[in-house]
Amino acid sequence: MTARDRLILALDLPSLELAEGMVKRLHGTIHLFKVGLALFTAAGPRVISRIHEQGGRVFLDLKFHDIPQTVAAAVAKAVEWGVFMLDLHVAGGREMMRAAAEAVVERAEAVGIERPRLIGVTVLTSLTQGDLQALGIGWGVEEQTLALARLAKESGLDGVVTSPHEVRAIRRRFGPDLLVVTPGIRPKAAEPDDQRRIATAREAVRAGADYVVGGRPILTAADPVEAAEQLVAEMETP
Repeated sequence: MTARDRLILALDLPSLELAEGMVKRLHGTIHLFKVGLALFTAAGPRVISRIHEQGGRVFLDLKFHDIPQTVAAAVAKAVEWGVFMLDLHVAGGREMMRAAAEAVVERAEAVGIERPRLIGVTVLTSLTQGDLQALGIGWGVEEQTLALARLAKESGLDGVVTSPHEVRAIRRRFGPDLLVVTPGIRPKAAEPDDQRRIATAREAVRAGADYVVGGRPILTAADPVEAAEQLVAEMETP
C-alpha cells in the first residue's frame, strides 16, 4: 500500500455541496473519504453516491451502537451503498459485533459485491485517562484500548479505530492481521482542536497504522491539495 492509499480525508463539512466541491478539488490527490455523523445527517446517502461518481471510495463513520438486531440491519443497508469500510462501537458488545459482521457478509453476498471492511471504535481520541475514570473505567487508556481490540478481533471484526498513541501496542499484541485506522492526525504545527491523543501521519504509519485520517488541516488550508500532498510526503519520509 502506498502512502497515498493510506490517507483518508474526513469530510467534516456541513453540506452536500461543500463536500462534493472538496472531493472534486482533490480528485487525483485523495481517493478515500470519510463520511461522518454531521455530513451524513445533513446530506444522507446522496453524499456517498456523489463521492463514488467522482471515483472516490467511502469510509462510513457512523459508529453504530445499539442492540444487535438494530445494528445488523443498519450495516446491511450500508453494504448496499457500496462503502469500502464502516464502523461501530466495540462497547456495544460481542453479540452486537457478531451480528453486524454476519450481516455484512450475508448482504454483500446477496447483492453480489465485495464486502466492506467492518472495524470497531475503541477509545475516542477526545478522551483522556480522567474521562475514562469519570465513566467508571479503572483501566488506563492503553489497557482499555487493548481489551476492546481483543474483543473486536474475537467478534469477527476486520480491525479497529484507535488513536496513534495505541497503535504500536496493538501491533505488538495482535500482529499485522488486524486492520488499524488512526484519526487524530495533525501536522506538527497544527492545533489539536477537540482531539487529545494526536500524532503526525508519519508517526502513525511508523507505529503500524494501515490508514490515517486527516481532516481540518486539509479542509481549512488555503490550498487543500498542497496540504494533502504534504501529508503524503510526510508519510513517505523514511
